[in-house]
Amino acid sequence: MNDSIRIILADDHQLVRDGLTLLLTANPQWKIVAEAENGSALLQVLSTTACDIIITDLNMPGMRGIDLITSIKSQYPNIPVLVLTMHDEQEIIQEILLAEAEGYLLKNSGRDEVIAAVSDLINGKTHYSAAVYQYILSDYKKLKTHEENIKPLSPREIEILQLIVSEYTSKEIADTLNISKQTVDTHRLHIMEKTGSKTLVGLIKFAMRNGIIS
Repeated sequence: MNDSIRIILADDHQLVRDGLTLLLTANPQWKIVAEAENGSALLQVLSTTACDIIITDLNMPGMRGIDLITSIKSQYPNIPVLVLTMHDEQEIIQEILLAEAEGYLLKNSGRDEVIAAVSDLINGKTHYSAAVYQYILSDYKKLKTHEENIKPLSPREIEILQLIVSEYTSKEIADTLNISKQTVDTHRLHIMEKTGSKTLVGLIKFAMRNGIIS
């Protein structure tokens, strides 16, 4: 049985890809199954190669970064995407977050943070650099009082949402609240429907906009 984590790397600099390969494959369970040097090549690789996580730059020839992330999440919504880039401009960060990439790191991040980010995404979590997270906080605090056309959440749904965005699993939520996992899953479905969210990233954005988390 092969339980390796399959990783696809995309960056237009061979040196960067080589460095990431050396760093990530130090973990014997992590395998680089394909590389790409631009967005079009990455989409072509994805059409023929199964993977568990994508690590990609934004500034590559031939395709805008936001178009690349949007295409990936549209065609392969269940594959987490870690953006690794030099760009820390608010406009770009906002676009990528709206496209719902699960991770966003700057290329000046240390090796430990890169490894932590990959581990988080593999385990169904999100991971953003401190600079990106500060942007998220400042941006959505401005929208905190914005009225949205949504159905109100019940106190129990708010309680469960707070645990969801803290990245508790359904089982962990069930154990914490002393309810069944089936009940948690039902609440989770209702929360997604009421908030119009489709992913964990969407729930985080909703919770921040509405002051449910700070």
